[in-house]
Amino acid sequence: MTAKPRLDVLICAPRGFCAGVVRAIDAVEKALAVYGPPVYVRHEIVHNKYVVESLRRKGAIFVDELSEIPDTRAPVIFSAHGVPKSVPDEAATRNFFAIDATCPLVTKVHREAEVHRRRGRHIILIGHAGHPEVIGTMGQLPPGSITLVETVEDVARIDPALAAILAYVTQTTLSVDDTQQIVEALKARFPEVVGPHKEDICYATTNRQEAVKRVAPQVEAMIVVGSPNSSNSQRLREVAERAGCRVSRLILRAEDIDWALFGNISSLGVTAGASAPEVLVEEIIDAFAERYDVHVESVSTADESVFFPLPRELRAEPAE
Repeated sequence: MTAKPRLDVLICAPRGFCAGVVRAIDAVEKALAVYGPPVYVRHEIVHNKYVVESLRRKGAIFVDELSEIPDTRAPVIFSAHGVPKSVPDEAATRNFFAIDATCPLVTKVHREAEVHRRRGRHIILIGHAGHPEVIGTMGQLPPGSITLVETVEDVARIDPALAAILAYVTQTTLSVDDTQQIVEALKARFPEVVGPHKEDICYATTNRQEAVKRVAPQVEAMIVVGSPNSSNSQRLREVAERAGCRVSRLILRAEDIDWALFGNISSLGVTAGASAPEVLVEEIIDAFAERYDVHVESVSTADESVFFPLPRELRAEPAE
């Protein structure tokens, strides 16, 4: 029997679930346990097909819009990405038992934007068009009071008449480096622009990107475990490429591994987006272990101890 070739796997720490994702998933699990199925969830609770399918099997029903939900007394949960103000308004009109599982760090951005508007400022939102978090943040404010900027080039198109009243906020899951370039361009063109007191890009996004920057130059290939529609996971793949890793791929399950790319390497980096469960990381490493003599080493760049309590509607058992 031929000996398996050695594969050194550098696994990034931290990786995977962040506190906001844990809170959102726990909110659905708790609602199912306390109230029983069905529990309705507007939008995917987090951007991971594996997590969504697991919750669906337990009785969660995922919808794109509240209009898809029949009149019901069952819980209706809003996803971790946040929603426009019109959504809780519609839920209240229909007398739904609504539970908001928006990540507290996204809620922070919503509040910042609202404060800026009350102070007479026009808000620049740095983010990706069409992402649920961006739709939710833009939907906090009246039309015309917030402008989305996706690139450095977009900064040049901002109306110069707004110069004296500009403030900016950002999507929480962006590339730290890309965002820095846009912020620098914004400040160069509008020196009086007002920024957040504390960076909007969340601690988990920053920490995961830093770990990838450490590992990527040391390995021949990098796998980011996560879903294609996960913004923070896509950014991790891009960060690995920029850090010098010649093969960097976003993969959800072991069955998605392209062995033409990964079948002849001696070193591999592995991380996971903030919505990817650790079981998928283990599954992918197990797949490599079938072909290689795997030696795993953890590379840690930060300790995370952040915890967010459940939405208040779920913190106590209902009275009998």
